[in-house]
Amino acid sequence: MKKRLYNRINKEVLKEQLQKSTEPRTTLSFYQYAKITDPKAFRDQLFLAWQELGVFGRAYVATEGINAQISVLEENFTAFKEYLYGIDFLDGVRLNIAIEDDGKSFYKLKIKIRNKIVADGLNDDTFDVTDGGTHVNAEKFNELADDPNTVIVDMRNHYESEVGHFEKAITPDVETFRESLPIIEDMLAEDRDKNIVMYCTGGIRCEKASAYYKHRGFKNVFQLDGGIIEYARQVNEKGLPNKFKGKNFVFDERMGERISEEVIARCHQCGDACDTHLNCSNEACHILFIQCENCAAKYDHCCSQKCQDFKQLPAEEQALLKTTMEFNGTKFGKGRYKAHRGDHEL
Repeated sequence: MKKRLYNRINKEVLKEQLQKSTEPRTTLSFYQYAKITDPKAFRDQLFLAWQELGVFGRAYVATEGINAQISVLEENFTAFKEYLYGIDFLDGVRLNIAIEDDGKSFYKLKIKIRNKIVADGLNDDTFDVTDGGTHVNAEKFNELADDPNTVIVDMRNHYESEVGHFEKAITPDVETFRESLPIIEDMLAEDRDKNIVMYCTGGIRCEKASAYYKHRGFKNVFQLDGGIIEYARQVNEKGLPNKFKGKNFVFDERMGERISEEVIARCHQCGDACDTHLNCSNEACHILFIQCENCAAKYDHCCSQKCQDFKQLPAEEQALLKTTMEFNGTKFGKGRYKAHRGDHEL
């Protein structure tokens, strides 16, 4: 019998199974730039092996390498690591272990073939993508951060930096990594001779961005090794000052992991201090936004009264109306929605 190379079970069933499961899991991420000559064959091989080990999560495979965010059954963690390190170009790759983890980060395994493991819009043939910035650990990052000749740059999107970022960091108002590259270059136009220190969630965006900016003429380019996840681990282990404020946004069911106790964001509906991201529970909207517990109870985890009212309609009526109605999710990009206080009909 031919083995399945894709999940075929309804996602709601899988989510319910995960919530009921008591099996401990470890959430982690890793990436590696490497030449993969046959991404499809590698993808299929990976899927079958990880499926056997009970791995959940998502991974992107391209000719330039692999980018993965997954959860592994704790009882299979050693076997998973041995399998991964048995692949030549992944031998010894750093596994960024989640800071906060309830084991419910992913509910199925999904591995996709992409043109690139991170969409950057760059022509890699025009510069040396391996000539990246100098990698720095948490201690060196703090030292550079205290230097007045340093500019710290957040390479993430606005909805990520809204809930957490490093002190004094430039946080561009962008929705994609591709969009951020030329905007950040313009922002740094007067700082070409300064220390440019970049960071992102786990380091992958900085690998390409730092090489690109060096190609564009920036001299002193650094990148936080392992990103925010590794920084938080080193700060905790070594007792270093923590210069990250708030939450680290993550692209899984958790939506974030707390790095410091500060809450620097606000509920998009009432304006109270809050840094809890969720998607509007009206599936026809599904917009990503920040909502406090009071507003979640008041609006049934919806971003507006309009979405709450729509969600309460019979399924048949929803199906008839959803293609003709406009919701926040059809009007705004991720995290762009901001309700006016007292007006939740937007």
